[in-house]
Amino acid sequence: MTEQALFDLPSGSDSWHTGRRVGFDVETTSRDPRTARIVSAALVEFDAGPDGEQTVRTREWLVNPGVEIPAETTAIHGISTERAVAEGLPAAEAVAQLAGALTTEFEQGTPVVVMNAPYDLTVLREEAARHGVGFPHPSPVIDPLVIDKQVDKYRRGKRTLSDLCGVYEVLLDDAHSAAPDAKAAVQVADCMAAAYPQLQIRAEELHELQIRWKAEQAADFQAYLRRTKPDAVISGAWPL
Repeated sequence: MTEQALFDLPSGSDSWHTGRRVGFDVETTSRDPRTARIVSAALVEFDAGPDGEQTVRTREWLVNPGVEIPAETTAIHGISTERAVAEGLPAAEAVAQLAGALTTEFEQGTPVVVMNAPYDLTVLREEAARHGVGFPHPSPVIDPLVIDKQVDKYRRGKRTLSDLCGVYEVLLDDAHSAAPDAKAAVQVADCMAAAYPQLQIRAEELHELQIRWKAEQAADFQAYLRRTKPDAVISGAWPL
């Protein structure tokens, strides 16, 4: 699908961003989602009340991952091994709670907003397998990174959550903490929907579009890399 095709999509009155939606984020021990352990996690729930006012509820987990937290990752999220051991839930308990909460949201059709979804969801999937916990079918997912690359393909610069907050004028306090990041991801996604009415569709439809967009984005980046690295491989899998 090309960028132009996105703007041929009709907007709808039952857009995903007008109802309940949940932001999800994890902070971990490693950049490799297959080996990373969860150190903290958050679900930030956005609901519209009967009077039209939006309510926000935050659920947070501090986790004892059962392994040493490297100093370089502590420097990012601020959680030391000592604090995790002293204050955190055992990993198996926290992962079960988190996976259970997400399962409920997905089963109810709630769009779950996850910045760079393949990382966070892979981390949780691997943790669930590690602790013998069921893992939900992740759908519908809204990924601001995939969407931003589609609607503003030629914008220069980085596309981290902090960068997107700058572009969409979203206040991000305490970046690289699970709850602020999860909340900001939802706010950025909402701003995208406001800026691009063609994104105002059902969450399930947008989920399917993102699968295609991610595959095309990965293929384009792989082709670019292969100009100098013929064996470069970029995964187009999404949201896992």
